[in-house]
Amino acid sequence: MLDPVTAYVLAVVFIATLIRSTLGFGEALVAVPLLALRLPISIAAPLAVLVSVAMAGIIVLQDWRHVQLRSATGLILAALPGIPVGILLMAKGDEHMVKLILGLFIIGFSIYSLAAKTTPHLRRDHPRWLFGCGFLSGVLGGAYGMNGPPLAVYGALRRWAPQHFRATLQGYFLVASLVGLGGYWALGIWSGTVTRYFLLSLPAVVIAILIGRSMNRQMRDNGFFRFVYVGLVVIGGVLVAQAAVR
Repeated sequence: MLDPVTAYVLAVVFIATLIRSTLGFGEALVAVPLLALRLPISIAAPLAVLVSVAMAGIIVLQDWRHVQLRSATGLILAALPGIPVGILLMAKGDEHMVKLILGLFIIGFSIYSLAAKTTPHLRRDHPRWLFGCGFLSGVLGGAYGMNGPPLAVYGALRRWAPQHFRATLQGYFLVASLVGLGGYWALGIWSGTVTRYFLLSLPAVVIAILIGRSMNRQMRDNGFFRFVYVGLVVIGGVLVAQAAVR
């Protein structure tokens, strides 16, 4: 019989995994904020990263043929200089202004994409867009652990099929999460309690991945990207709301 806290953790992990397995991103709004309601942040954050590594690893193993390797590599390389910028902004910058600007940009882009009859389409990797989205993903990841929105913007501009979108983002997340996990290990934050919760969560992670994969495969391009843009509007709204709370 699971204790209430463990049952709560498994439920949050299941929901977060299902969201990311279906859309390819978006679990950052669920995982750490909800886990931190019942767990110390020193446990919630590394647990979320550990689950992210497992999730991305399983999806990449399942669907490695759908990974746009060149795009994923470019986004990862562009993110590397953005990570220390994000950490610096978190430590010394005006995080409210950063969240406000990024949130408004994400909302504006998403609403435009939902309303416009035609939207920009990058038929191949564009160096400026690739670097810009990758760099911003590093900034958001370094500052708030929220790499996904700029990556989703780039995938939407490339108009990847839902399967390519989901798999390619996981290729990025696998590398980024492993780097973050290494940092937690070096700082001594990865504890036995984190490992225990992770092992207990694995069945929920696997089940959610399988369900999410099935849902992703049933989506058509237009309907899928409407979900993506709506998800981005929600994320942008959360950033703006956080910026308004001083």
